This record gives sequence, structure tokens and C-alpha cells, in this order.
Amino acid sequence: MKSDESVMLFGQILWLFLLSIPIACVAWTVTHEEVFREPRDYCSNRCKTGKTILERKFFYLFTCEYCFSHYVTVFFLFLTGYQLLINDWRGYLIAGFSLVWIANIYMSLFGLIRQDIKFEKTEIEIMEKKIE
Repeated sequence: MKSDESVMLFGQILWLFLLSIPIACVAWTVTHEEVFREPRDYCSNRCKTGKTILERKFFYLFTCEYCFSHYVTVFFLFLTGYQLLINDWRGYLIAGFSLVWIANIYMSLFGLIRQDIKFEKTEIEIMEKKIE
């Protein structure tokens, strides 16, 4: 019996780390990448100039990867029915916050890697100009 529970828990944890990847990918792409720049700029403008707090907060959700990842997570929970530890509504709640947390770790690591790559490219350009 314990063996079955540990296999099930391993599967849930594997799902946690794998399902967080597309959540992070969608949240990062919408909130950072060039392909969504125009809608993001529109949302950014509306979150600064909106007449009501509800309007400003609604549009802010599309400019913040952490905030947006919650909505992407809800979509993926609905799509997959993934639950963590408990097989009822509490399992969805635990899964949701766990997925958001892991997805945001992934996005933070990705951001640091991109920043490091950009820094190295800049250093290389400076070195090449010095050589010329």
C-alpha cells in the first residue's frame, strides 16, 4: 500500500514540475516577448490611465508575469484536472499555488539567464570595438 502511495506522490510531483513549464512559458511570452508588445503596451497604458481601480488592476494583470501566471495556472488546472496531495477542491488549491510558485522560479531563472546572455553579448561587442 505504501508503495502505491509513493508512486502516486512521485507522479504528482513530476506533474508539478512539468506542468509548470508551459505555465511559465505562456506567462513569460505574454508579459515580456516582442510578439505581444502592442497588446502589452496597450494594457500598460490602460493600467496607468484607467479611470477606476478595477480597470487599472484588470489591465495590470497582463503586464505582470507573476499576476498573469495565476490565470494561466487556472486555465491549465481546468484543462488537465491536476490536483496535488488531496483529491477534492483542496487539491486544486494546493496545486494552483504550487504551480504558480514553480512557474515563477522557472521564469526567474530564465530572466537571469537572458540577462547574463545580454551582458555577455555587450561585453563581446565592446571587446570587438577595442580590437578594431
